[in-house]
Amino acid sequence: MVVYYWIPASSDSSCSTQLLDGDGVFNVAGIETFMKEVKLAECGLSYAVVSIMGPQSSGKSTLLNHLFGTNFREMDAFKGRSQTTKGIWMARCAGIEPCTLVMDLEGTDGRERGEDDTAFEKQSALFALAVSDIVLINMWCHDIGREQAANKPLLKTVFQVMMRLFSPRKTTMLFVIRDKTRTPLENLEPVLREDIQKIWDSVPKPQAHMQTPLSEFFNVEVVALSSYEEKEEQFKEQVASLRQRFHHSIAPGGLAGDRRGVVPASGFSFSSQEIWRVIKENKDLDLPAHKVMVATVRCEEIAHEKYAAFAANEEWCQLEEAVQSGEITGFGKKLNSLLDVYLSEYDAEAIYFDEGVRSAKQKQLQDKLLQLVQPAFQSALGHVRSGTLDKFKETFEKALKGGEGFSEAANNSIGSCMAQFDKACADVVIEQANWDASKVREKLQRDIDAHVASVRAEKISELTSTYEEKLKESLSGPVEALLDGASSETWPSIRNLLRRETESAVSGFSSALSGFDMDEDTRHKMILSIEDYARGVVEGKAREEAGRVLIRMKDRFTMLFSHDSDSMPRVWTGKEDIRAITKTARSASLKLLSVMAAIRLDDDADSIEKTLVVALVDSSNNAANRGITLVDPLASSSWEQEANKRNNNWLPPPWAIAALVILGFNEFMTLLRNPLYLGVIFVGYLLVKALWMQLDISGEFRNGALPGIISLSSKFIPTIMNLIKRLAEEGQNPANNNPPRNQSKNNHNALTDGAASTSASSNVTSLDNEREYTSPSKHE
Repeated sequence: MVVYYWIPASSDSSCSTQLLDGDGVFNVAGIETFMKEVKLAECGLSYAVVSIMGPQSSGKSTLLNHLFGTNFREMDAFKGRSQTTKGIWMARCAGIEPCTLVMDLEGTDGRERGEDDTAFEKQSALFALAVSDIVLINMWCHDIGREQAANKPLLKTVFQVMMRLFSPRKTTMLFVIRDKTRTPLENLEPVLREDIQKIWDSVPKPQAHMQTPLSEFFNVEVVALSSYEEKEEQFKEQVASLRQRFHHSIAPGGLAGDRRGVVPASGFSFSSQEIWRVIKENKDLDLPAHKVMVATVRCEEIAHEKYAAFAANEEWCQLEEAVQSGEITGFGKKLNSLLDVYLSEYDAEAIYFDEGVRSAKQKQLQDKLLQLVQPAFQSALGHVRSGTLDKFKETFEKALKGGEGFSEAANNSIGSCMAQFDKACADVVIEQANWDASKVREKLQRDIDAHVASVRAEKISELTSTYEEKLKESLSGPVEALLDGASSETWPSIRNLLRRETESAVSGFSSALSGFDMDEDTRHKMILSIEDYARGVVEGKAREEAGRVLIRMKDRFTMLFSHDSDSMPRVWTGKEDIRAITKTARSASLKLLSVMAAIRLDDDADSIEKTLVVALVDSSNNAANRGITLVDPLASSSWEQEANKRNNNWLPPPWAIAALVILGFNEFMTLLRNPLYLGVIFVGYLLVKALWMQLDISGEFRNGALPGIISLSSKFIPTIMNLIKRLAEEGQNPANNNPPRNQSKNNHNALTDGAASTSASSNVTSLDNEREYTSPSKHE
């Protein structure tokens, strides 16, 4: 059963614990508690381990208690000689610096274990050699020089197990000769060294150490002490003198060995456990590899502790939470400070372990910490980017409103904001990480460029719209007024107006575009688009006015026919020359038509007006010479073909006729069965035909759909009433006055005359009806 004892450390007391029990069970909990009590982990490499070996009941515990101020259990001589120490006990030496741990090993050659049970003796000896800097060999003075002395089996055991250390370190072996006789130490020491050398030479060695001298493995020291029972005061004085040699034992030239394989104090517990496990499994110890293994485990433990401590740090948690909601001033400085603290703590605790292992684990810890903080870093960088973008938009807009040119405002705003971004990035950067903010910077640059392009397109669109509106306003009204005047100077005036307004707009537009720093081709295309727009406004207005040319011609004819030269309503006295007035009004209307007939924005000469005058005005003067072959400027064989085609193309297409026959079969059979329907349809046909002829529908639509509809809507009701009146008058005439055949013919003539009369009254502007306007006396 493992028992743990401890006494608070002071100048004359120490803590102690049983490291291994008699069955070789390692007391893990006990050594962990022991290390905490003595604060061993804080010692680094500034500690030493001393162990003592010797026969059972040779006074080992008594020597340690007097030498180091420990409290190991001592044998009670009055109860007889028996085994006092079982297993291995450990205690801290009181009042010795640096911190010194002493191990009291179970005595050898004890009757309790028997003659053949030497396994634990060898295992404990190997364990002591592996972890100790100084090994005390406690032996009786009277055994020196004796062949069967108890120290010889012990030394053989020590030397044999030393061969199991793959790379043994040089250990100090201090022989303590107990109960020294009168024989001087100077005479005893050579005999002892000779015995030790003989034992070393007789021990089987591996091939690699066949010729290796004892001095390569051990520093051999010899000291003699008087009998504790017979000369207690002298014994205590000698022990006090020996105690002084253990002060600063690890300093250069001190009592301790070379300490090549020493494990840092914080790894002593784990190292001891692993060494004992390997020894129990009867394996050879490789101390350098063991040192690396201990360093690996302990550095991993330290790194894990520091990572967990950082993750739970309140300042880091607050920083991580705050960076999610907005930009934090001094983010990088705060985070760098936290990382430095925990990485420095790792270095401080792992500094004494193997350098390669320590550096590798420190790099792993740093990578894990950086991986933990990277999302916060990215958030902080994102806030910097978005804040810089907002600042740029604000600065850019302010610069534009301040009257700066677009390109100048954009370049100045970009330069200042990118400089601010770089400065803010320096405040966010993590010194331990070589993170590059170039991608975030590139994204910011892309966002800024996109915003500049958007504003640029918007400003150019607004600018273009402004100048287009100015052109529309400056051209639409004047062009409409010029077209309404319809004189020979109309189109030259329109061309001058277009040129003047276009040059003015292009000059202002070109000057405004200079601030956008665009290439010459783009600028030229945009200027051409403004020029095209101006031309399009004029052309659109001309087409719009041309669509109303018939109405305007009629209004002009009516105006000139019914008003005199002073624009006063004409008073008809019967002396007016109706023909001259009509010709003048017709000529003015024709002038309007000639102006509207074509768009003349180029300076090329044309003969449109002359052609129209020859064709439509002079043709009436040459009516007597119609037999003479003349070339009609408006004549065109293609027009005649088209007219004939349209006049003859009243039938529907063949597929429609077939569909009518198939789909109308039932209706056709109905007509055959009810002949009365045929009479009704025939009467309806006659009425429709009479209306067609009276209204002259084809003639009305010759000038266009809209004028035709307007004219028919005004004539439809009077024509119906006139037709009903004539039918009623014909019905009142006696049937015997005219034969039926003549009556039918007269009715047809009457309808025709009525239609001609109505058509003449509605087409006062027709150029073929001059004969209708004679003197008023003639009509009377």
